[in-house]
Amino acid sequence: MTASIAIEPRGPLDARVTIPGSKSCTARALVMAALTEGTSVLLEPADCDDSSYMIGGLRGLGLDISNEPGRVTVHGQPFTPPTEPLFLGNSGTAVRFLAAACATLEGEVILDGSARMRERPIEDLVTALHAWGVTAETPTGCPPVRIRSTGQFGGATTVKGSASSQYLTGLLLVAPRATEDAIIHIDGELVSKPYIDLTLAMMAERGITAQHDRYRCFEVAAGQSYAPGTYPIEADASGASYFFAAAAIAGGRVRVENLTMASSQGDAQFPRVLEQMGSMVTQGPDWIEVAAGDCLRGIDIDLNAMPDMAQTLAVTALFADGPTTIRNVANLRIKETDRIHATATELRKLGASVDEFDDGLAITPGPFQPAAIDTYDDHRMAMSFALAGLRIPGVVINDPGCVAKTFPDFFDRFARLE
Repeated sequence: MTASIAIEPRGPLDARVTIPGSKSCTARALVMAALTEGTSVLLEPADCDDSSYMIGGLRGLGLDISNEPGRVTVHGQPFTPPTEPLFLGNSGTAVRFLAAACATLEGEVILDGSARMRERPIEDLVTALHAWGVTAETPTGCPPVRIRSTGQFGGATTVKGSASSQYLTGLLLVAPRATEDAIIHIDGELVSKPYIDLTLAMMAERGITAQHDRYRCFEVAAGQSYAPGTYPIEADASGASYFFAAAAIAGGRVRVENLTMASSQGDAQFPRVLEQMGSMVTQGPDWIEVAAGDCLRGIDIDLNAMPDMAQTLAVTALFADGPTTIRNVANLRIKETDRIHATATELRKLGASVDEFDDGLAITPGPFQPAAIDTYDDHRMAMSFALAGLRIPGVVINDPGCVAKTFPDFFDRFARLE
Protein backbone atom coordinates (compact mmCIF):
# COMPACT_ATOMS: atom_id res chain seq x y z
CA MET A 1 0.00 0.00 0.00
CA THR A 2 1.12 3.59 -0.63
CA ALA A 3 2.77 5.70 2.08
CA SER A 4 -0.40 7.81 2.38
CA ILE A 5 -3.96 8.02 1.11
CA ALA A 6 -5.94 11.21 0.46
CA ILE A 7 -9.61 10.93 1.43
CA GLU A 8 -12.11 12.52 -0.93
CA PRO A 9 -15.13 14.28 0.63
CA ARG A 10 -18.47 12.82 -0.41
CA GLY A 11 -22.08 12.38 0.59
CA PRO A 12 -24.87 11.97 1.19
CA LEU A 13 -24.39 8.20 1.06
CA ASP A 14 -26.71 5.40 0.05
CA ALA A 15 -24.72 2.21 0.50
CA ARG A 16 -24.89 -1.43 1.44
CA VAL A 17 -21.63 -2.95 2.64
CA THR A 18 -20.30 -6.29 3.76
CA ILE A 19 -17.66 -6.56 6.45
CA PRO A 20 -15.02 -9.28 6.96
CA GLY A 21 -15.45 -11.84 9.71
CA SER A 22 -15.00 -10.74 13.30
CA LYS A 23 -11.40 -10.66 14.49
CA SER A 24 -12.54 -11.20 18.08
CA CYS A 25 -14.69 -14.20 17.17
CA THR A 26 -11.99 -15.65 14.92
CA ALA A 27 -9.32 -15.47 17.64
CA ARG A 28 -11.54 -17.21 20.18
CA ALA A 29 -12.70 -19.80 17.66
CA LEU A 30 -9.11 -20.66 16.68
CA VAL A 31 -8.05 -21.24 20.28
CA MET A 32 -11.13 -23.31 21.08
CA ALA A 33 -10.61 -25.38 17.93
CA ALA A 34 -6.99 -25.95 18.90
CA LEU A 35 -8.13 -27.25 22.31
CA THR A 36 -10.78 -29.51 20.73
CA GLU A 37 -10.39 -33.23 20.20
CA GLY A 38 -11.34 -33.52 16.54
CA THR A 39 -11.68 -31.27 13.54
CA SER A 40 -13.26 -27.81 13.52
CA VAL A 41 -14.07 -25.74 10.44
CA LEU A 42 -14.39 -21.95 10.69
CA LEU A 43 -16.36 -20.30 7.88
CA GLU A 44 -15.60 -16.73 6.75
CA PRO A 45 -13.05 -16.03 9.50
CA ALA A 46 -11.15 -12.76 9.66
CA ASP A 47 -8.32 -12.72 7.12
CA CYS A 48 -5.89 -10.27 8.65
CA ASP A 49 -2.52 -10.00 10.37
CA ASP A 50 -3.89 -10.82 13.83
CA SER A 51 -5.49 -14.02 12.55
CA SER A 52 -2.31 -14.94 10.69
CA TYR A 53 -0.23 -14.53 13.84
CA MET A 54 -2.68 -16.69 15.80
CA ILE A 55 -2.62 -19.41 13.13
CA GLY A 56 1.16 -19.19 12.93
CA GLY A 57 1.45 -19.51 16.70
CA LEU A 58 -0.79 -22.56 16.77
CA ARG A 59 1.15 -24.16 13.93
CA GLY A 60 4.31 -23.48 15.91
CA LEU A 61 2.72 -25.50 18.72
CA GLY A 62 2.36 -28.45 16.38
CA LEU A 63 -1.21 -28.06 15.10
CA ASP A 64 -2.30 -29.01 11.60
CA ILE A 65 -4.24 -26.03 10.21
CA SER A 66 -5.30 -25.47 6.62
CA ASN A 67 -6.17 -21.92 5.62
CA GLU A 68 -8.19 -21.43 2.44
CA PRO A 69 -10.24 -18.42 1.28
CA GLY A 70 -13.33 -18.24 3.49
CA ARG A 71 -12.45 -21.39 5.41
CA VAL A 72 -9.97 -22.46 8.10
CA THR A 73 -9.77 -26.10 9.19
CA VAL A 74 -8.15 -26.91 12.54
CA HIS A 75 -7.24 -30.45 13.58
CA GLY A 76 -7.10 -30.27 17.35
CA GLN A 77 -4.35 -32.18 19.13
CA PRO A 78 -2.04 -31.74 22.14
CA PHE A 79 0.44 -28.90 21.85
CA THR A 80 4.09 -29.80 21.34
CA PRO A 81 6.95 -27.61 22.59
CA PRO A 82 8.42 -25.48 19.77
CA THR A 83 12.15 -25.30 19.21
CA GLU A 84 12.11 -21.54 18.66
CA PRO A 85 10.25 -18.62 20.26
CA LEU A 86 6.87 -17.92 18.69
CA PHE A 87 6.82 -14.44 17.12
CA LEU A 88 3.33 -12.93 17.34
CA GLY A 89 3.91 -9.41 15.99
CA ASN A 90 1.83 -6.78 17.74
CA SER A 91 -1.11 -9.11 18.29
CA GLY A 92 -1.93 -8.71 21.96
CA THR A 93 -4.84 -11.10 21.45
CA ALA A 94 -2.54 -13.88 20.21
CA VAL A 95 0.04 -13.39 22.96
CA ARG A 96 -2.52 -13.35 25.77
CA PHE A 97 -4.73 -16.17 24.53
CA LEU A 98 -1.82 -18.44 23.66
CA ALA A 99 0.00 -17.74 26.94
CA ALA A 100 -3.04 -19.11 28.78
CA ALA A 101 -3.63 -21.96 26.32
CA CYS A 102 -0.04 -23.14 26.82
CA ALA A 103 -1.01 -24.22 30.35
CA THR A 104 -1.97 -27.47 28.55
CA LEU A 105 1.54 -27.83 27.13
CA GLU A 106 3.94 -30.38 28.60
CA GLY A 107 7.12 -28.43 28.12
CA GLU A 108 8.28 -24.87 27.49
CA VAL A 109 7.42 -22.11 25.04
CA ILE A 110 8.54 -18.50 24.62
CA LEU A 111 6.05 -16.00 23.22
CA ASP A 112 7.50 -12.81 21.76
CA GLY A 113 6.42 -9.97 19.51
CA SER A 114 7.23 -6.62 17.95
CA ALA A 115 8.88 -3.69 19.71
CA ARG A 116 5.45 -2.31 20.66
CA MET A 117 4.33 -5.75 21.89
CA ARG A 118 7.34 -5.72 24.23
CA GLU A 119 5.83 -2.60 25.83
CA ARG A 120 2.36 -4.07 26.39
CA PRO A 121 1.72 -5.51 29.87
CA ILE A 122 1.12 -9.20 30.48
CA GLU A 123 2.22 -9.58 34.11
CA ASP A 124 -1.36 -9.76 35.43
CA LEU A 125 -1.94 -12.88 33.32
CA VAL A 126 1.44 -14.35 34.33
CA THR A 127 0.51 -13.94 38.00
CA ALA A 128 -2.84 -15.65 37.44
CA LEU A 129 -1.15 -18.59 35.70
CA HIS A 130 1.28 -19.00 38.61
CA ALA A 131 -1.64 -19.63 40.96
CA TRP A 132 -2.76 -22.42 38.61
CA GLY A 133 0.60 -24.12 38.92
CA VAL A 134 2.02 -22.89 35.61
CA THR A 135 5.52 -21.43 35.61
CA ALA A 136 5.50 -18.16 33.67
CA GLU A 137 8.30 -15.62 33.55
CA THR A 138 8.41 -12.11 32.13
CA PRO A 139 11.34 -10.08 33.49
CA THR A 140 9.97 -6.78 32.18
CA GLY A 141 6.28 -7.41 32.86
CA CYS A 142 5.77 -7.48 29.08
CA PRO A 143 6.66 -10.03 26.39
CA PRO A 144 8.74 -12.00 25.82
CA VAL A 145 7.09 -14.41 28.24
CA ARG A 146 8.38 -17.91 28.97
CA ILE A 147 5.76 -20.54 29.84
CA ARG A 148 6.67 -23.89 31.41
CA SER A 149 3.94 -26.37 32.28
CA THR A 150 3.41 -30.01 33.11
CA GLY A 151 -0.08 -29.90 31.60
CA GLN A 152 -1.53 -30.16 35.12
CA PHE A 153 -3.25 -26.93 36.20
CA GLY A 154 -6.40 -25.45 37.70
CA GLY A 155 -7.94 -24.52 41.02
CA ALA A 156 -8.44 -20.99 42.27
CA THR A 157 -6.69 -17.94 40.86
CA THR A 158 -7.18 -14.19 40.70
CA VAL A 159 -6.77 -11.79 37.79
CA LYS A 160 -7.02 -8.01 37.75
CA GLY A 161 -10.03 -6.75 35.85
CA SER A 162 -8.94 -3.17 35.19
CA ALA A 163 -6.36 -3.53 32.39
CA SER A 164 -7.70 -5.94 29.77
CA SER A 165 -10.55 -8.42 29.54
CA GLN A 166 -8.29 -10.53 27.31
CA TYR A 167 -6.47 -11.87 30.37
CA LEU A 168 -9.71 -13.31 31.70
CA THR A 169 -10.78 -14.56 28.27
CA GLY A 170 -7.50 -16.44 27.89
CA LEU A 171 -8.05 -18.14 31.24
CA LEU A 172 -11.66 -18.97 30.44
CA LEU A 173 -10.82 -20.47 27.05
CA VAL A 174 -8.35 -22.95 28.55
CA ALA A 175 -10.31 -23.62 31.76
CA PRO A 176 -12.31 -26.63 30.40
CA ARG A 177 -8.98 -28.42 29.88
CA ALA A 178 -7.90 -27.88 33.49
CA THR A 179 -7.17 -30.93 35.62
CA GLU A 180 -9.23 -29.54 38.49
CA ASP A 181 -12.17 -27.15 38.54
CA ALA A 182 -11.13 -23.62 37.59
CA ILE A 183 -12.22 -20.74 39.82
CA ILE A 184 -11.22 -17.27 38.62
CA HIS A 185 -11.69 -14.33 41.00
CA ILE A 186 -11.70 -10.79 39.60
CA ASP A 187 -9.67 -8.17 41.44
CA GLY A 188 -11.40 -4.82 40.97
CA GLU A 189 -13.92 -3.80 38.33
CA LEU A 190 -13.87 -5.82 35.13
CA VAL A 191 -13.50 -3.75 31.95
CA SER A 192 -15.08 -4.55 28.59
CA LYS A 193 -17.67 -6.96 29.98
CA PRO A 194 -19.31 -7.53 26.56
CA TYR A 195 -16.10 -9.21 25.39
CA ILE A 196 -16.45 -11.67 28.27
CA ASP A 197 -20.07 -12.24 27.30
CA LEU A 198 -18.84 -13.01 23.78
CA THR A 199 -16.31 -15.52 25.13
CA LEU A 200 -18.90 -17.28 27.27
CA ALA A 201 -21.44 -17.38 24.43
CA MET A 202 -18.94 -18.96 22.04
CA MET A 203 -17.88 -21.48 24.68
CA ALA A 204 -21.52 -22.40 25.30
CA GLU A 205 -22.06 -22.83 21.55
CA ARG A 206 -19.37 -25.49 21.66
CA GLY A 207 -20.81 -27.29 24.68
CA ILE A 208 -18.95 -25.70 27.60
CA THR A 209 -20.76 -24.66 30.79
CA ALA A 210 -19.35 -21.73 32.76
CA GLN A 211 -20.88 -19.72 35.59
CA HIS A 212 -20.17 -16.34 37.08
CA ASP A 213 -21.32 -14.20 39.98
CA ARG A 214 -21.95 -10.75 38.50
CA TYR A 215 -18.52 -10.78 36.82
CA ARG A 216 -16.76 -11.09 40.20
CA CYS A 217 -15.99 -14.82 40.15
CA PHE A 218 -16.08 -17.33 37.30
CA GLU A 219 -16.26 -21.11 37.65
CA VAL A 220 -15.60 -23.70 34.97
CA ALA A 221 -15.79 -27.40 35.76
CA ALA A 222 -12.79 -29.46 34.70
CA GLY A 223 -13.12 -32.33 32.27
CA GLN A 224 -15.38 -30.58 29.76
CA SER A 225 -14.68 -30.93 26.04
CA TYR A 226 -15.22 -28.50 23.20
CA ALA A 227 -17.41 -29.95 20.48
CA PRO A 228 -15.83 -30.19 17.02
CA GLY A 229 -17.93 -28.99 14.11
CA THR A 230 -18.46 -26.24 11.57
CA TYR A 231 -18.80 -22.73 12.96
CA PRO A 232 -19.59 -19.62 10.88
CA ILE A 233 -17.96 -16.34 11.92
CA GLU A 234 -20.24 -13.30 11.76
CA ALA A 235 -19.24 -9.88 10.44
CA ASP A 236 -16.86 -7.81 12.54
CA ALA A 237 -18.88 -5.30 14.54
CA SER A 238 -15.82 -3.17 15.26
CA GLY A 239 -15.05 -2.91 11.55
CA ALA A 240 -18.69 -2.09 10.85
CA SER A 241 -18.54 0.93 13.16
CA TYR A 242 -16.63 3.02 10.61
CA PHE A 243 -19.34 2.54 8.00
CA PHE A 244 -22.14 3.31 10.46
CA ALA A 245 -20.33 6.50 11.48
CA ALA A 246 -19.82 7.39 7.80
CA ALA A 247 -23.59 7.78 7.42
CA ALA A 248 -23.81 9.95 10.53
CA ILE A 249 -20.99 12.19 9.29
CA ALA A 250 -21.55 12.39 5.52
CA GLY A 251 -25.34 12.14 5.56
CA GLY A 252 -27.57 9.57 3.92
CA ARG A 253 -27.65 5.95 5.03
CA VAL A 254 -25.40 2.89 5.23
CA ARG A 255 -26.59 -0.69 5.73
CA VAL A 256 -24.19 -3.37 7.02
CA GLU A 257 -25.17 -6.94 6.23
CA ASN A 258 -24.57 -10.19 8.17
CA LEU A 259 -24.77 -8.37 11.52
CA THR A 260 -27.53 -7.62 14.03
CA MET A 261 -27.58 -5.95 17.42
CA ALA A 262 -28.45 -9.34 18.91
CA SER A 263 -24.81 -10.23 18.25
CA SER A 264 -22.67 -11.24 21.22
CA GLN A 265 -20.10 -8.71 19.99
CA GLY A 266 -20.44 -5.72 22.27
CA ASP A 267 -19.46 -3.29 19.51
CA ALA A 268 -22.63 -4.21 17.64
CA GLN A 269 -24.31 -1.71 20.00
CA PHE A 270 -22.37 1.23 18.56
CA PRO A 271 -25.30 2.29 16.34
CA ARG A 272 -27.18 3.03 19.58
CA VAL A 273 -24.43 5.52 20.47
CA LEU A 274 -24.94 7.21 17.12
CA GLU A 275 -28.68 7.18 17.83
CA GLN A 276 -28.01 9.16 21.02
CA MET A 277 -26.23 11.68 18.83
CA GLY A 278 -29.27 12.06 16.56
CA SER A 279 -28.86 9.35 13.91
CA MET A 280 -31.64 6.94 13.03
CA VAL A 281 -31.13 3.18 13.41
CA THR A 282 -33.14 0.37 11.87
CA GLN A 283 -32.43 -3.33 11.63
CA GLY A 284 -33.64 -6.45 9.90
CA PRO A 285 -33.09 -10.18 10.30
CA ASP A 286 -29.47 -9.96 9.15
CA TRP A 287 -28.60 -6.27 8.83
CA ILE A 288 -28.26 -2.95 10.67
CA GLU A 289 -28.75 0.42 9.00
CA VAL A 290 -27.76 3.88 10.22
CA ALA A 291 -29.21 7.00 8.62
CA ALA A 292 -28.23 10.59 9.34
CA GLY A 293 -30.59 12.75 11.33
CA ASP A 294 -31.06 16.51 11.11
CA CYS A 295 -27.87 17.15 13.08
CA LEU A 296 -25.35 15.43 15.34
CA ARG A 297 -25.49 16.20 19.05
CA GLY A 298 -22.52 16.04 21.38
CA ILE A 299 -22.87 13.49 24.19
CA ASP A 300 -21.23 12.52 27.47
CA ILE A 301 -20.74 8.75 27.57
CA ASP A 302 -19.10 5.99 29.58
CA LEU A 303 -17.60 3.79 26.85
CA ASN A 304 -16.06 1.13 29.09
CA ALA A 305 -18.24 -1.59 27.55
CA MET A 306 -16.88 -0.88 24.05
CA PRO A 307 -13.53 0.90 24.31
CA ASP A 308 -12.53 0.09 20.73
CA MET A 309 -15.30 2.46 19.63
CA ALA A 310 -13.68 5.44 21.32
CA GLN A 311 -11.70 6.58 18.27
CA THR A 312 -14.69 6.17 15.94
CA LEU A 313 -16.83 8.22 18.29
CA ALA A 314 -14.11 10.83 18.80
CA VAL A 315 -13.87 11.54 15.07
CA THR A 316 -17.67 11.59 14.74
CA ALA A 317 -17.67 14.19 17.53
CA LEU A 318 -15.83 16.62 15.24
CA PHE A 319 -19.13 17.14 13.41
CA ALA A 320 -21.44 17.46 16.43
CA ASP A 321 -23.09 20.70 17.46
CA GLY A 322 -21.50 20.65 20.92
CA PRO A 323 -18.79 18.97 22.98
CA THR A 324 -18.51 15.22 23.44
CA THR A 325 -16.90 13.54 26.45
CA ILE A 326 -15.71 9.93 26.38
CA ARG A 327 -15.09 8.41 29.80
CA ASN A 328 -13.83 5.25 31.52
CA VAL A 329 -11.52 3.96 28.77
CA ALA A 330 -8.17 4.08 30.58
CA ASN A 331 -7.21 0.69 29.15
CA LEU A 332 -6.82 2.37 25.73
CA ARG A 333 -3.42 3.58 26.88
CA ILE A 334 -1.96 0.05 26.61
CA LYS A 335 -3.32 -0.82 23.17
CA GLU A 336 -1.38 -0.74 19.88
CA THR A 337 -0.49 2.80 20.90
CA ASP A 338 -1.63 5.11 23.70
CA ARG A 339 -4.93 5.66 21.93
CA ILE A 340 -6.13 8.44 24.21
CA HIS A 341 -3.06 10.59 23.60
CA ALA A 342 -2.78 9.71 19.90
CA THR A 343 -6.45 10.50 19.27
CA ALA A 344 -6.21 13.84 21.08
CA THR A 345 -3.10 14.79 19.09
CA GLU A 346 -4.65 14.06 15.70
CA LEU A 347 -8.02 15.66 16.50
CA ARG A 348 -6.24 18.91 17.31
CA LYS A 349 -4.63 18.84 13.85
CA LEU A 350 -8.15 18.91 12.37
CA GLY A 351 -9.15 21.98 14.38
CA ALA A 352 -10.78 20.52 17.51
CA SER A 353 -10.08 21.58 21.07
CA VAL A 354 -9.36 18.46 23.11
CA ASP A 355 -8.92 17.95 26.84
CA GLU A 356 -7.14 14.70 27.61
CA PHE A 357 -7.53 13.05 31.00
CA ASP A 358 -6.43 9.75 32.49
CA ASP A 359 -9.36 7.71 31.26
CA GLY A 360 -10.78 9.64 28.34
CA LEU A 361 -11.23 12.76 26.23
CA ALA A 362 -13.41 15.84 25.97
CA ILE A 363 -13.76 17.07 22.38
CA THR A 364 -15.04 20.49 21.35
CA PRO A 365 -15.48 20.93 17.58
CA GLY A 366 -13.66 23.84 16.01
CA PRO A 367 -13.18 25.29 12.54
CA PHE A 368 -12.09 22.46 10.25
CA GLN A 369 -8.61 22.44 8.80
CA PRO A 370 -6.83 19.99 6.50
CA ALA A 371 -4.22 17.70 8.00
CA ALA A 372 -2.00 14.70 7.39
CA ILE A 373 -2.98 12.19 10.06
CA ASP A 374 -0.33 10.04 11.70
CA THR A 375 -1.55 6.54 12.55
CA TYR A 376 1.04 5.25 15.08
CA ASP A 377 1.01 1.77 13.51
CA ASP A 378 -2.54 1.46 14.88
CA HIS A 379 -5.23 0.16 12.55
CA ARG A 380 -8.03 1.92 14.42
CA MET A 381 -6.34 5.32 14.11
CA ALA A 382 -6.23 4.90 10.33
CA MET A 383 -9.80 3.71 9.91
CA SER A 384 -11.43 6.16 12.31
CA PHE A 385 -9.63 9.25 11.02
CA ALA A 386 -10.47 8.35 7.42
CA LEU A 387 -14.01 9.32 8.42
CA ALA A 388 -12.95 12.93 8.90
CA GLY A 389 -12.09 13.15 5.22
CA LEU A 390 -15.73 12.59 4.26
CA ARG A 391 -16.44 16.19 5.30
CA ILE A 392 -13.06 17.91 5.64
CA PRO A 393 -11.11 18.54 2.40
CA GLY A 394 -7.42 17.80 2.52
CA VAL A 395 -7.35 14.89 4.97
CA VAL A 396 -4.48 12.49 4.29
CA ILE A 397 -3.94 9.22 6.16
CA ASN A 398 -0.29 8.31 6.65
CA ASP A 399 0.80 4.64 6.72
CA PRO A 400 -2.63 3.30 5.71
CA GLY A 401 -1.18 -0.21 5.44
CA CYS A 402 -1.45 -0.60 9.22
CA VAL A 403 -5.11 -1.60 8.69
CA ALA A 404 -3.80 -5.03 7.64
CA LYS A 405 -3.82 -5.92 11.33
CA THR A 406 -7.61 -6.45 11.24
CA PHE A 407 -9.13 -5.14 7.96
CA PRO A 408 -6.67 -5.37 5.04
CA ASP A 409 -9.01 -4.09 2.33
CA PHE A 410 -10.66 -1.37 4.42
CA PHE A 411 -9.60 1.50 2.15
CA ASP A 412 -10.85 -0.30 -0.95
CA ARG A 413 -14.28 -0.78 0.63
CA PHE A 414 -14.26 2.74 2.05
CA ALA A 415 -13.49 4.20 -1.38
CA ARG A 416 -16.55 2.45 -2.81
CA LEU A 417 -18.92 4.21 -0.42
CA GLU A 418 -21.21 6.50 -2.39
